[in-house]
Amino acid sequence: MVRSLLNIDNGKDVNLTPGSIRSKAAGETKQAMARTTPLNLIRNIGIIAHIDAGKTTLTERVLYYTGVTYKIGQVDDGTAVMDWMDQERERGITITSAATTCQWRGHRINLIDTPGHVDFTVEVERSLRVLDGGVVVFDGVSGVEAQSETVWRQADKYGVPRICLINKMDRTGADFEHSVQSIRERLQAKPLVLHLPLGAETDFKGVIDLIDEKLWSFPEVGDPVSSAIPQEEIERVAGARRQLIETLSENDDPMMEAYLEERLVGVSELKAAIRRATLARRLVPVFCGSALRNKGVQLLLDAVIDYLPSPADMLPVSTVNPRTGETVLREANDEAPFSALAFKVVSDPFMGRLVYFRVYSGTMKSGDPVLNSARDKKERIGRLFFMHANRREEITMVDTGSIAATVGLKNTFTGDTLCDPGAPVLLEKIRFPEPVVSVAVEPKTKNDQDKMGEALQKLSEEDPTFRVRVDHETGETIVSGMGELHLEVFIERMQREFKVGAKIGQPQVAYREAITVAARGDGRFVRQSGGRGQYGHAVIEMQPGEPGTGFVFEDKVKGSSLPREYIPAIQSGVREALDTGVLAGYPVVDVKVLVIDGSYHEVDSSEMAFKMAGSMAAKSAMNKGKPVILEPIMAIEVAAPEEFIGDLIGDLSARRGQIEGMENRGGTTIVRAHVPLDKVFGYATDIRSLSQGRATYTMEFERYKEMPAELAKEIISKAKGT
Repeated sequence: MVRSLLNIDNGKDVNLTPGSIRSKAAGETKQAMARTTPLNLIRNIGIIAHIDAGKTTLTERVLYYTGVTYKIGQVDDGTAVMDWMDQERERGITITSAATTCQWRGHRINLIDTPGHVDFTVEVERSLRVLDGGVVVFDGVSGVEAQSETVWRQADKYGVPRICLINKMDRTGADFEHSVQSIRERLQAKPLVLHLPLGAETDFKGVIDLIDEKLWSFPEVGDPVSSAIPQEEIERVAGARRQLIETLSENDDPMMEAYLEERLVGVSELKAAIRRATLARRLVPVFCGSALRNKGVQLLLDAVIDYLPSPADMLPVSTVNPRTGETVLREANDEAPFSALAFKVVSDPFMGRLVYFRVYSGTMKSGDPVLNSARDKKERIGRLFFMHANRREEITMVDTGSIAATVGLKNTFTGDTLCDPGAPVLLEKIRFPEPVVSVAVEPKTKNDQDKMGEALQKLSEEDPTFRVRVDHETGETIVSGMGELHLEVFIERMQREFKVGAKIGQPQVAYREAITVAARGDGRFVRQSGGRGQYGHAVIEMQPGEPGTGFVFEDKVKGSSLPREYIPAIQSGVREALDTGVLAGYPVVDVKVLVIDGSYHEVDSSEMAFKMAGSMAAKSAMNKGKPVILEPIMAIEVAAPEEFIGDLIGDLSARRGQIEGMENRGGTTIVRAHVPLDKVFGYATDIRSLSQGRATYTMEFERYKEMPAELAKEIISKAKGT
């Protein structure tokens, strides 16, 4: 869902007096959070980035400086508040998105810290769906990395305005200019530099603000200290500020007028122009700092307030009336009927089933009835909470713009809409990628049998990309996910949290099938042996579709006597047939199916008969369409010292990898390649042995691609047991 912005001056900072709106520390009363914060003083933001760019470290500093915590948590020490799961603390990575609420300059910030690992991309996807703005963090040495591109595309998909932080400016090899250039080149974005670093690596001393034209330094204790810009930096700052104003004038009409008139622009006018360009997603403000060394965090918080949108800045959200199909606009207003999107479900060991949701309009209190319009079921809201990672702050009411959680919703799942029963609406659902890796699991003991089913059900409710099914031919329970780490973490959670002993099989690749040429299929289902029988006849044409389109169905019957009431039955039969391909039984994807003809019997025809006819026609067309096996291809980015690159490239080539490009970043060589998924199982161990433990890599699903014929024969033989 691409969102637009409304009235982009609405979110201007208000003039705060000492007695007006006060910044609240952690532990404030529940009544204080009702509507003490005006809508334009709310920011719903997410911290998104590549793995190990410093998202959680930054979030821990935000919690400290906003008064939520009294001590800074450290990821490496396992004391980070937002990484609360045992696996997160042991592995030093974020696995699940964590939400919290804090206060800064009289504004309420609802913040979600997201994972950077591609296996947990579902957490980023559903977070961005309900957020208004984003802070994208980049490593000052590496700049834009593989997963940076993925999260950037996800933010584009949902129309999320964002600002950037070039983090780790104190690291050896940090290069601010290179990082900004990588944003421009690899993300096709327009960065607007608002901060310049003073020094880099061990000489990183502070940040120069191009708007206020001040140097900010950051003592170990206390607030940032401003001072005059050093004499030797004045020329560099003047040039950067000129570039800033020129870039801004090219993307903002009022600034263009001021620029052409050569009129002096004040700080407040400049900030207003930056805000307009940011909210319209024409420019992306760029800041710098070092979260680990507590440098630049308060300035970034100021930027969140100054440049990212409030719910009041958004156009009314577009919804659909589930009963009439009409489009209904919901304004961000407490007086409007209640509407919210459930974006996450968590199995809490103490509270039971916890549902996270974002309120788009209206208000709701504990005990209120709501309608789950996605499933047409009425529910009753239980206790309400603002979440601080895994800690809960109970509240009595939520209002427009809130991100909160509730218990008591038994039939609500990720992507469902909660709304006023008297004014039903349906918000756009969240679409998730298909899992690409599967393993078989079986309980160790009879006692584990029942517990395993319950555990897998709860875990699949939490994560829509974690799928569970039973193979009816073998009787095995198959779980599927986004990668080896994804499945490893979930199986570990099943054993730890639900006390289920399980044996794990070898990873299996989720192959697909597709046709390569258009083909016609004729399906005739006849069962007539006296009395009323069954008769259905469908003729379809199946065509290869564009990659990623899945299944497209069209009714092209013209001038035929085939009644229209049987078309949905044919579609159902075709869809069912596509679940098992004709080569090796894998699902068929990227096909377009057209119903072009058929016949019926006035007495014997039924929906069931036409469903069977549609299925038979689909199988016939697949056999004629020169079917092929598709394999998942992964995009890999390897970073290693130059002396190991030859061996690493040779290893990638041996895995049927295709090298896409190489570049040098601060003494480290980056290799980008595409490799079939079945050739990268266990790659983490191999890459360490090839590089003496000095190489790192990231991997994400890229696309499905036709498998070479000889290898496809092996897959087909295994599937058929020959």
